[in-house]
Amino acid sequence: MRYGLLGEKLPHSFSKEIHEKLGRYTYELIEVEKEDFADFAEKRDFTAINITIPYKRDIIPYLATISEQAEKIGAVNVAINENGKLHGYNTDFVGLRSLILRAGFDLSGKTVLILGYGGTSRTAHAVCEDLGAKCIKFVEQKAHEIVISYDDAARDYKDAEYIINTSPCGMYPHTETTPFDGSAVSLASFKSLKGVVDVVYNPLRTKLANEAQLMGIPAVNGLYMLVAQATAAAELFTGEPVADEVTEQIFKDLFLAKQNIVLTGMPGCGKSTVGALIAEKLGRAFYDTDEEFTKKYGTPADYIREHGEAAFRDAESAVIAELCHDTVGNVISTGGGAVLRQENVLALRGNGKIYFIDRDIEDIVPTSDRPLSSDREMLKKRYEERYPIYTGTCDVHTKNDGTAEALAEKIIADFKG
Repeated sequence: MRYGLLGEKLPHSFSKEIHEKLGRYTYELIEVEKEDFADFAEKRDFTAINITIPYKRDIIPYLATISEQAEKIGAVNVAINENGKLHGYNTDFVGLRSLILRAGFDLSGKTVLILGYGGTSRTAHAVCEDLGAKCIKFVEQKAHEIVISYDDAARDYKDAEYIINTSPCGMYPHTETTPFDGSAVSLASFKSLKGVVDVVYNPLRTKLANEAQLMGIPAVNGLYMLVAQATAAAELFTGEPVADEVTEQIFKDLFLAKQNIVLTGMPGCGKSTVGALIAEKLGRAFYDTDEEFTKKYGTPADYIREHGEAAFRDAESAVIAELCHDTVGNVISTGGGAVLRQENVLALRGNGKIYFIDRDIEDIVPTSDRPLSSDREMLKKRYEERYPIYTGTCDVHTKNDGTAEALAEKIIADFKG
């Protein structure tokens, strides 16, 4: 009995974790190079598999049967081996439909732009049709066949209500990218957006979804889709149903396990103390961006005195980008000015939930080792400058008006939800 995920490169897949949480079978990641795919498909050395990029269409010629839905979409992400004959299905449809409905997005009568034109884009088109979308357009950098360009979309469909990204742009490890890169078009080009869906699940929030949320546009990433399609596949694998409550719990457990807790706020607000307590209570690693900076460059104070604030911010951004790129499931305390640059905010939010620790300015003591807030007057000025940025970039605004222990417990309770 062999179950698993077939793909070309799978080092960052979450699928094994999801399927093994069901406890029904052992699940493996099956990496097959393109030149070896035909041999793998002909041998049929598996009981049931999920299929991902780039083989969702390549598997079709090897199937004895294909479900109506998978045939209509033109992509297969599940193959079942019954006595040497392969039967193909598409559970991505169920996963994406579930993600959109769970987000509360109403596509009925709406215009939807689908970014990308691969197997998942066709699934997205089928889901949009099923949910009653009025107008559905595929979008890529250059127009071809039935695909329009980004410039065309911004000109002719600027009133689109929903965007669904089915391209791999923004996927780990290339988390700094968006589908719009290289064009003059951005989310701001579409003034009527009611929601953004990104099928990418790693990071938990892509740069595209991040930018949407910071603009006040509801946005979701693809982790719930991944879990929902996986549990639908498990039903096909075993013939046994998976309750919706099980799907929801697996999603929540996996999301929390991968998400960082990020603390922002003024110097002296208690970030490091509270962060260390949270990490200890949850059994997570704790990182302080100022400490990570010191390991590379010396203390922030000395660096600012020697090189100036602008050079410090450049170096700080590099430290934050490196830390956030590979850090999941931990606790991160940031320097007081980390949120001044959007690139830092996007990096921290990628896999993080940001808590702004707001402490009354009168309770914060200025110190000489903070050259940007070394006296009371400078501290107040920094507080007034940064306060709207702290509140505008956080997910949760918390007050530090008691003990560090109490605040740590409050943040943990919110995080676990």
